[in-house]
Amino acid sequence: MRNVRTGDFFAWCLSFCFAGVALAASAQSQNPGPIPIGPVEIPPDATVQQQPPTDAWDRRGIQKVSQDDDWTRHFRIGAMVGLNISANFNFNAKGSLNVNRPAGVYDDGYVRTDNTGNVNHQTSYWGYDHNSQYDAGNQELTMHNTTSFTTSGGSESRGSAFAGFDMAYGGNIWNWRRARIGWELGFGLLPIDITDNRPMSVTSIKQSTLIFDTSNPYNAPIPAAPYQQGPIWVPGEGTIGATPKSVSPGTTLTPGPGDTWTLTGSRTLDVMLYTVRLGPSVYWDLNEHLGLSAGAGPAVGIVSGSYKFNETVNAGNFSAQNKGKIDATDMVYGGYANAMLLYHVPGEKGDLYLGAQFMSLGNATISGGGRQGQLNLGGQIYITAGINWPF
Repeated sequence: MRNVRTGDFFAWCLSFCFAGVALAASAQSQNPGPIPIGPVEIPPDATVQQQPPTDAWDRRGIQKVSQDDDWTRHFRIGAMVGLNISANFNFNAKGSLNVNRPAGVYDDGYVRTDNTGNVNHQTSYWGYDHNSQYDAGNQELTMHNTTSFTTSGGSESRGSAFAGFDMAYGGNIWNWRRARIGWELGFGLLPIDITDNRPMSVTSIKQSTLIFDTSNPYNAPIPAAPYQQGPIWVPGEGTIGATPKSVSPGTTLTPGPGDTWTLTGSRTLDVMLYTVRLGPSVYWDLNEHLGLSAGAGPAVGIVSGSYKFNETVNAGNFSAQNKGKIDATDMVYGGYANAMLLYHVPGEKGDLYLGAQFMSLGNATISGGGRQGQLNLGGQIYITAGINWPF
């Protein structure tokens, strides 16, 4: 228990003791007067007997607070949980969105570099999905490559509770008995991960056609589809030309009557939210064991992280994997208000606290390549708990 409560307790005890002594001696006193029994100031023109100066009372009969009890600074640290945070995922491209995937990977197969480095312009690291792609007479293999797509709309995903870290340092400018008015500087750290899995409609794709030569110096046959071979070449395995013998210009395709093309997969905002706040604070000792604190003021937030996407463009008989990441940092501004209940631990110069904080900041945006992820920070709520040290 902090000394300020102990001082109050003993001061009250001493005042009652002195009052008892005065009453016992009243028969022998010619000018008895009231004895102060609380933190009440005696008017200067009062004709009463003043309480003799003691460790707990000054010469005016006013209860004193010792220097050790009159703490002027505090530091607290604890955990926090962030609530009411959501994200919007939109496509703001005026044209089409590029499909991002590894080189040599296509809608219906792959032709990549094997462990020989594609010696003699041949590779054993290839595969295809449908027998219709292989023309045995012309010894050709056809691959289709979706390079871009168009979609419409967007979606909002509301996050769950996010666990983070909070700390604050503050001081007192003015004290009055059990009340203190001061300032507080706070810092928060909150990891946020919000994912959207809802499918979206695809309105068109742009697709090119690539022809590969399947003749090889080993006269190895081409296996039937579906066929997939790894990057390690084994003598006698079928190889094909490592580069296409022809590539057709991209053709724009749209869904036919009754067809539905979709974009499935996930879009994720994986960011870190840093907040700094500074404002006035008010503290009040409710009783010997409990205190209440409140504050408000401006706040600044920094959002740093990534917009990640891992999707599949489903267009009829074709599908294209689309995976990538956009990194960015954005700064937002706003304000906060908080309230906190503190429990003074008996025998310790420290408090346990439980608090709530409302913070309103602007919306942070991460965008690129026709995509936009928006973190909505217009009204987040934080629940905090930890340890406070006054000094």
